Amino acid sequence: MCELFAMSARLPTTVRLSLEEFARHGGETAHHRHGWGIAYFDDGDAYLLKEAAAASDSAFMDFVETHKFESSAVISHIRRATQGDVALKNTHPFVRELGGKAHVFAHNGNLKDINQASSLTLDNHLPIGDTDSEYAFCALLHRMAAIWKDQTPPPLDQRLEVVAQFAKDIQALGPANFLYGDSEVIFAHADRRTQSDGEIRPPGLHILQRACAMLSPSFAADGLHIVAPSTGVQEAVLIASVPLTDEAWRPLGHGELLVLSAGELATV
Repeated sequence: MCELFAMSARLPTTVRLSLEEFARHGGETAHHRHGWGIAYFDDGDAYLLKEAAAASDSAFMDFVETHKFESSAVISHIRRATQGDVALKNTHPFVRELGGKAHVFAHNGNLKDINQASSLTLDNHLPIGDTDSEYAFCALLHRMAAIWKDQTPPPLDQRLEVVAQFAKDIQALGPANFLYGDSEVIFAHADRRTQSDGEIRPPGLHILQRACAMLSPSFAADGLHIVAPSTGVQEAVLIASVPLTDEAWRPLGHGELLVLSAGELATV
């Protein structure tokens, strides 16, 4: 199955060690050779870099590492295809505009017959590719459009309500681990995934929360390379399908839905 990664940070941050390990999972130490992508949020927009090839031997990934994009929110995905050809149009994350903001979505699982689900209609939000994941994203945007048309952004509790119901609906079709960012917060929903023994069961995602005092403009830490002001405290939340470091990652419960905002878990 695919692998997901997200970061939310209080201060603009570059992901180094975790991203390198994640890239190795994309073909070198795992079997996810069907594409990879990263979205870096930036002031309502997002840099999107992706290709339909293995991340572990990608020159494009080398560029990502050396360029050191800074962002307070990142969503990344490595694909093992279940539905849809190996093609750029089927490579996650997917990005669409809604309410004048970039919305980003990545999914891990297999949602059978999603295009036949009466509760998951698309309206004007049509997929470019032919994956279940992008179809699900378009269905989510259709629901979100109703609350984004009047306010940008809508109150967080309204957005959370929409995402929670969407998660329940697609969970009935198959494993529904997903990351959804709306340029302000990241929603992370954990379900079940194929484990190392071949069984499909929770956990579908893991979380790691970190905080560190900033001693210099550039601070190196396991899993992160942080570029921030010389004073203050950096806080970050990492979400991953499997732990990327030896630290104490907490497995998320079946159906657990989190909201990541500026390096913290938001309360609604």
